[in-house]
Amino acid sequence: MKALEIPGPQRAVGTLRVEGNKNAALPMIAAALLTEEPVLLHGVPAILDVRNMLAIAQELGVRVLWQDEESVLLQADTLASSSPSPALCHALRTSLLFAGPLSVRTGEAHLPHPGGDVIGRRRIDPHLYGLERLGVDCLQKDGAYHFTRNPQGLRAAPLFLDEASVTATEHIMMTAVLAPGVTTLRNAACEPHVTQLAQLLNAMGADIQGVETNLLRIRGVERLHGAEFTILADHVNAASYLALAAATGGKVELTGNLLPHDFWCTKRVFQRLGAQLHLEPGRIALNQEEPLRVKPDLDNGMPTIADGPWPQFPSDMMSCLIVTASQAQGSVLFFEKMFESRLYFVDRLISMGANAVICDPHRVVVTGPSPLHAAELLSPDIRAGMALVIAACCASGTSLIRNADMIDRGYAHLAQSLRALNLRLQEKEL
Repeated sequence: MKALEIPGPQRAVGTLRVEGNKNAALPMIAAALLTEEPVLLHGVPAILDVRNMLAIAQELGVRVLWQDEESVLLQADTLASSSPSPALCHALRTSLLFAGPLSVRTGEAHLPHPGGDVIGRRRIDPHLYGLERLGVDCLQKDGAYHFTRNPQGLRAAPLFLDEASVTATEHIMMTAVLAPGVTTLRNAACEPHVTQLAQLLNAMGADIQGVETNLLRIRGVERLHGAEFTILADHVNAASYLALAAATGGKVELTGNLLPHDFWCTKRVFQRLGAQLHLEPGRIALNQEEPLRVKPDLDNGMPTIADGPWPQFPSDMMSCLIVTASQAQGSVLFFEKMFESRLYFVDRLISMGANAVICDPHRVVVTGPSPLHAAELLSPDIRAGMALVIAACCASGTSLIRNADMIDRGYAHLAQSLRALNLRLQEKEL
């Protein structure tokens, strides 16, 4: 188990290039199975989840060739298996996304229940609903899922998701692009990574209309071909480093394949805490010269920061902003609507001296500024782990964050990135 030893308090200062979006790269790896031709992806983050997803693809017979540190060539001209190993599948939730492409190409897929962060119940019912309506039947037995393409083949269908699930939307898109007819998908997720997957599929010859909206019309085509695609920078990771800068009174400039409109909602949330983001194509800057101060509602009431489906504030940004709020003057209510276990990490923050009240599994009130002190902590998931890194940088004394491998699942070269922001830390093996 890897651990991070972080002395504090420290101030984040420097320039950092943000890596590609992991939640775009992962489904794109599964989508490469839909064609026998090469698919070249640029901006692929060098993180553990990507390595595990590529390892599953290789088990299935996909040829994987890294062109450089951030570009990978995938070619699924020969698929050798429809049953990836349970150990790899248990390591990440997006392993389920191989079910549709495998069923399309080989007629079947056998996958265990997917893994991933333990942040609450994460239903796969929308996946099964969509696949079955498109002609891929599913039998659940002994904790595994056995998918079989209907003997009559795939078929288009009108679909309505009972929740705007990101991975279900991606899964349905990947399957419907080769289903004859027109599939309509209502209440589809439209996060930036969903949009990028649709753009890749269209570059491969698919016909997906309504990209960036919650109504997709997918006209099935006979076949897909190879393509080359560049993944945008990870907007969630960017927000994490901005939260670090705001919490530590730092000055940080982020560069990379960044689009300003992906940060409009995020900018408003930072403004609520007294931090100003400066956005332009390929660059985001934050210089926290003044102390953070929560901006109350007009009636001087306590403001609420709530998450929701895009373009609302992303759930994955919630943990880091809670730490930032602990360093701001005033009180704010965080309302986590999507996952009932996301806020459990706040107990660890309270143990460091944060003035926070957990109202219920979905709501926490944070009042600051709180002087934090060092502690020995365990990273429970990717985003909470990064939040604890921020807390350690704010705290007096030296903190030890165990299970730091968990953070590596989502942040490429984390220690190197933190050092680029003039932060001191030590990596240890425990």
